[in-house]
Amino acid sequence: MALSGKLIGYVEISKTGDVFHDLFRHNPHKMVAMTPDKVHDCELHEGERGVVGSVISWHYTHEEKKKFSKQIIEAVNEENHMIVFKVIGGDLVDELYKSFRITLHVEPKGDAQVATWTFEFEKPDTSVPYPTSLMDYLCGLVKDLDDHNTSD
Repeated sequence: MALSGKLIGYVEISKTGDVFHDLFRHNPHKMVAMTPDKVHDCELHEGERGVVGSVISWHYTHEEKKKFSKQIIEAVNEENHMIVFKVIGGDLVDELYKSFRITLHVEPKGDAQVATWTFEFEKPDTSVPYPTSLMDYLCGLVKDLDDHNTSD
């Protein structure tokens, strides 16, 4: 019996939602130069950058291992600074989870901005761990990107 799960992580950032939305939607390849120890490549396989239905892949290091994730952009909301990626290949769905969806949403919270990661996933059984380490990784990536932008 498969088990559905949801995990949410929040990161306070100094930049606006426009900056992060544009980076993840239209310019993910720029993250390679900004965080070379974490993100090594972002390739466009089908469609156009940032367009629903486009297929991209990420090459990254997580838990001291080089990993790969192929994703399709499933939804975009420019006004709410949201982008939804459905993982269709790579370590997450080939080895661990039956399905995996990642949403990034940036919104104002008081005087600050908050980047929210949401994972929706299906585990094949209880032996598969919750993706807390990946959540920590992506929250750390957002922090690194935010720090990089503020030093420009």
